[in-house]
Amino acid sequence: MDKKYLLTAWKGKIYSCLMDGTRAVELHCDPPAAEYVIGNIYIGRIKNIAKNIGAAFVEIAPGLVCHLALDDMKRPVYTKKGSSAQPQSGDELLVQIAREGMKTKLPSVTTRLSLQGKYVLLTAGARKHAASSKLPRDEKERLLALTAGMDAHGDTQEGEPKELTYRWLFRTNAGGAEEELLCRDMQELRSCYETLMAHARYRSCFSCLYEEPAAYLRRLSSLYDSEAEQILTDDERLYREVHDYLAKRQPEDLAKLAFYQDSLLPLRKRYSLETQLEEALRERVWLKSGGYLVIQPTEALTVIDVNTGKFEGGKQREAAFLKINREAAAEIARQLRLRNLSGIIVVDFINMEEEESRKLLLAELDAALRRDPVHTVLVDMTKLSLVEITRQKRERSLAECVGSI
Repeated sequence: MDKKYLLTAWKGKIYSCLMDGTRAVELHCDPPAAEYVIGNIYIGRIKNIAKNIGAAFVEIAPGLVCHLALDDMKRPVYTKKGSSAQPQSGDELLVQIAREGMKTKLPSVTTRLSLQGKYVLLTAGARKHAASSKLPRDEKERLLALTAGMDAHGDTQEGEPKELTYRWLFRTNAGGAEEELLCRDMQELRSCYETLMAHARYRSCFSCLYEEPAAYLRRLSSLYDSEAEQILTDDERLYREVHDYLAKRQPEDLAKLAFYQDSLLPLRKRYSLETQLEEALRERVWLKSGGYLVIQPTEALTVIDVNTGKFEGGKQREAAFLKINREAAAEIARQLRLRNLSGIIVVDFINMEEEESRKLLLAELDAALRRDPVHTVLVDMTKLSLVEITRQKRERSLAECVGSI
């Protein structure tokens, strides 16, 4: 089995790694326990509103303030509302953690609640059912047909708009999945959502109404079936956690779980995780051709520079530069996922004169980025031949996680 999801505890941290052969595709570092996890749902209290920046600041625990965009508050679910129809300080409402706090930025929350299964997302307030853009048209039609048998109306509070509903979003994982598995996922999410909404009105402020599993478990639901043929850990506690998680949420994947036992060669040594981690934190990444990347994250964006390095292309400069750039494109897509780099990424490829070469490069880069399970978009190439990429920001980068734990 060449594709494995590895979990190990080392020096007080938990490392999870998705391996494809001998190379890491994803590498994460988490604390053994985190109180405020992405996806958790709380009854928060609006502390103050800053209309000039279009934001409300919501307290979800004593002293823990989060950022909430006012544009996000089209159909908030209040558990305690003041006299004004508009949001105001003191209002209590349901919010969900959407993004971790990063450096100087507060954690972000949203009122658009969602619950995630392996194959389906239940999203509150959405206008219509949808399916991942990565799925072919006929598969989207098959999946969307399943919604006809599912009631899409959630439980609403007295005085709340009746149009407060939930919709289904089929994840890329749903492609090719059996109808039985999809319906089971939908039924479990629906039951969880309706229970949550029924209990919310009776709970006090700062209550956690829904708690997501630890990040290293939650990532199991985001693995494509083709990406992990085996789930492997050498830690007894982690083995029990993963076993219980899969038995409850993904029983079809339970057979993939195995316990690694070798007292002479720990899991992290067997798969060179320490070396993989060291390489994922380096600024310079060498390419097989002899070229290299320089990856430099800054406060505002990440800059990636492509260099010819030791490459000797002879007289065919255009062909040589295209070869390095194509190799760099594939490696850049891998590095973004491996290091969990997000936000704005600007890539300075080696300049090429021919338009056909640039089109080929952008097409290959776009195809590589589309394989990333995190929403990643190739924006364009600027007049200065800089390629702009955006990648959804939810968790801190690998470097930030390793440095902060």
